[in-house]
Amino acid sequence: MHVLITADTVGGVWTSARELVTGLIRRGVRVTLVSMGAIPSAGETAWMESLSGLDYRPTAFRLEWMQDAETDIEQSSRYLENLVREVRPDLLHLNQYCYGSLDVSVPRIVVAHSDVVSWWAAVHGHEPPDSSWIDWYRDIVLRGLRGGDVVVAPSHWMLKQIQKYYGNPERASVIHNGCDPGCFDAKSAKENCVLAVGRAWDPAKGIATLLEREHAVPVWIAGPDQEPGANASAGLATVGQVAFLGHQRRSRLLSLFARAGTYAATSIYEPFGLAPLEAAFSRCALVASDLPTFHEVWGDAPEYFRAGDADDLARAIRLVTEDKAVRGRIAERVYERAQEKYSAERMVNDYEALYHAVAAGVKV
Repeated sequence: MHVLITADTVGGVWTSARELVTGLIRRGVRVTLVSMGAIPSAGETAWMESLSGLDYRPTAFRLEWMQDAETDIEQSSRYLENLVREVRPDLLHLNQYCYGSLDVSVPRIVVAHSDVVSWWAAVHGHEPPDSSWIDWYRDIVLRGLRGGDVVVAPSHWMLKQIQKYYGNPERASVIHNGCDPGCFDAKSAKENCVLAVGRAWDPAKGIATLLEREHAVPVWIAGPDQEPGANASAGLATVGQVAFLGHQRRSRLLSLFARAGTYAATSIYEPFGLAPLEAAFSRCALVASDLPTFHEVWGDAPEYFRAGDADDLARAIRLVTEDKAVRGRIAERVYERAQEKYSAERMVNDYEALYHAVAAGVKV
């Protein structure tokens, strides 16, 4: 089988694409990977070096959720249509909604990783106000969803958001994300500190909540603090023992996961949460906001706090960091749950089965 996969290099989609593409190639599936958003650095593509036969096509087309992306979406759609005619894949795995409506006769799945409307509702408490741009965005998302043979979401919660704001897809499936446990160091000695990883400029990540109270242990925040295309950074100020580490190359990020005793998943909007999963595979104790998604993914394993509540986050951090035994129990619970439910092998199994069903025209 030959699968053409689109991805973006800005957020977690790149991480899930890396895990999926690696697993598929190692199983003998032919993959053409097209990335959007920005040309990745050599460090961000180093994982491809061992994948013989991967056909990688990097592009810098703007993503559908970016302002003023209309022309780029038109141009990237034509680019993909021409590429499909060139490489002739058996199936399209589309990680952006807009490409679900490509004018090609190839079966396709559309993956709903997140969307602007549900993001806005979580961050602002209401749907985005009417504008020509949001009308355009809603339209291309809806057309893309309708064009997919199957719509996939990384959590049941995210699928419900799609149903709420865009209607029920004719065929839908939930495939949770996964990571390769062998990529993480779960055995190194831990430091009594708190790690958070995410886009500091994105209010949905809730990073600023960590800064509203002082903490008795070091807090490391890793991730970009400037939105792509923006002229200014998020402007978060250091408080107490907080250290802003900025964007980190992959090897450095894995080292931070290995060293940190506690991981703070502070999001107020989260369709799945790949960084908490990477922390769990690194045996970090998980402190997580009480979002429906985190309860779906993690059950009773983490220490929860009220989303967006700086006092309750500080309480949860104190509970975990002041007692090594508590920290160890939570770390072991999330590690075991990650091993049981969220391996890359399981994710690849699920997608490969779906690919064959969709390509064969089987109703799923």
